[in-house]
Amino acid sequence: MNKEPKLSIHNITAKATLKFGSEAWVLKKREEQRLEAAQMKFLRYLFGITKLDKEKNQCIRQKTGAQNMVKEIKQYQKKWLQHVHRMGTKRLPKQALQYKTKGRRNIGRPRKRWRDQLHLQYQGTGNTSNPSGT
Repeated sequence: MNKEPKLSIHNITAKATLKFGSEAWVLKKREEQRLEAAQMKFLRYLFGITKLDKEKNQCIRQKTGAQNMVKEIKQYQKKWLQHVHRMGTKRLPKQALQYKTKGRRNIGRPRKRWRDQLHLQYQGTGNTSNPSGT
């Protein structure tokens, strides 16, 4: 089988499965590693490359033309945030994004939130606009 049909199978099945519902994920390092490992396992299997061949993930991505799954998910999340900002104020996703909780927090380090993750992404790109809309 040629490279193109294999990549279309990858795009239709594996990428769609891995990205399902990812617009609201908070990705931690461990989850990023697991996503990358799953993608590379699928690509290695499709092209018959074993780990004993000792090819780097970057080389395999260049051969196949596949992008890093974590980068795709982060781009998808940015698009989703822009979409939510364009929504009317009565829409539920917009209300959920703008919601401020009342009360006290639990003791300890606060959990990483989706808004915090996007804020860090925007700081890394040098974009001066406020991603959280607040």
